[in-house]
Amino acid sequence: MALAKQTFGFFVPSVSLFGLGSADEAGPQAKALGATHLLIVTDKVLAKLGLADKIKAQLEEAGLKATIFDGAEPNPTDKNVHDGVKVYQDVKADGIVSLGGGSSHDAAKGIAAVVSNGGNIRDYEGLNKLTKPIPPFLAINTTAGTASELTRFAIITNTDTHVKLAIVDWRLTPTIAINDPLLHAGQPPALTAATGLDALTHAVEAYVSTIATPITDAAAIKAIELIGEYLRAAVANGDDLEARDKLAYAEYLAGVAFNNASLGYVHAIAHQLGGFYNTAHGVTNAILLPVVSTFNLIAKPRRFADIAIALGEDISGLSPVDAGAKGIEAIRKLSKDVGIPATIGEIGAKEKDFEVLATNALKDVCGLTNPRKATLKDIIGILKAANGPAAKAATA
Repeated sequence: MALAKQTFGFFVPSVSLFGLGSADEAGPQAKALGATHLLIVTDKVLAKLGLADKIKAQLEEAGLKATIFDGAEPNPTDKNVHDGVKVYQDVKADGIVSLGGGSSHDAAKGIAAVVSNGGNIRDYEGLNKLTKPIPPFLAINTTAGTASELTRFAIITNTDTHVKLAIVDWRLTPTIAINDPLLHAGQPPALTAATGLDALTHAVEAYVSTIATPITDAAAIKAIELIGEYLRAAVANGDDLEARDKLAYAEYLAGVAFNNASLGYVHAIAHQLGGFYNTAHGVTNAILLPVVSTFNLIAKPRRFADIAIALGEDISGLSPVDAGAKGIEAIRKLSKDVGIPATIGEIGAKEKDFEVLATNALKDVCGLTNPRKATLKDIIGILKAANGPAAKAATA
């Protein structure tokens, strides 16, 4: 059968560093970018812990100036972005270092977009709306979940509508990414679980995406294998450096997968819940993942069967649909084992909002590559399933 003409992209940072102690390279790597004064974008927790000061000292040791902006909130907002833009312009910065998890990286990407392209961050919702390159950008990761340190995605909450804006642009890809498992060690079990399931969601959605390629497939399946093998250990003991190291690779591989194959309805719906109720993104994804996967099963049964194998399930003698269902059940069990809540109601969702949430979800760019097309009724049904007996039974 002849293939239709189509072009697939591949987007990753120019340089990515891994391994214990790799964050010690922050100074030399930032200097190699050519900037002279870097804005360190982080959150108040990391600033209070002194980690931002440590990175600042490394930059200064390399002969650079640095200013800390600790205004990145969980589920960063357009206000966070424009507060950071003001600081960037006031100190005459010419480069950016993001330090933290997805919130810090996304806020930094928003700042980078506006300082280089002008206007309001809301102007850049959608695909490839920027017209100018962003400043030199070094992303230092402290969690193994979002992969925002390597992606072209930024998710920013509109404070007027409480809707999350999905900004997707290859120009937002950081120049350098650092994943040092020493920075992940000692995180609370709940945070480890949420970020690990976030990475799993990235890998699963990318693997069943309508634009998956052999490159993204390889990255996604290896990420699923590593998460299945090491997430429970990292939740049980936050100082297990082998588990932390493997999850750092898993998070990155899952990011490679979804950065190039995109996502699906889990993220399209989770963005709405996060914007409305300020829910933790990883937890929201984790609750929705098995429900959306069940909806998608008939579209990609053999792919879900591959996921079952990657999670260590024996699918001998099973039909593709039954094997795929076993993979979804393995996802549910992993969520239960690491303490993820059973329903979206437990994290604040209200059924009276389901129609507007579903309406907004259908407008989210992430849904464009979901393998099964949904109606408004379907999305409302997914929300109800994630909030009712089906979801509770799934983790019972």
